[in-house]
Amino acid sequence: LAVVSLFVSSGLFAHPKPPSISSPPLDQALSVLYSVVPPALNSLIYSLRNKE
Repeated sequence: LAVVSLFVSSGLFAHPKPPSISSPPLDQALSVLYSVVPPALNSLIYSLRNKE
């Protein structure tokens, strides 16, 4: 649920903004958040789940 909400929130934040106010550092931070954090969270969630 946490990973899905991260995907949805970053997508909703990135897409509605107009291209005229696009800032490369913000776009880079969103792409890192979108591509690095969910796999890390998935491995953490599965490792915690396997300990039970």
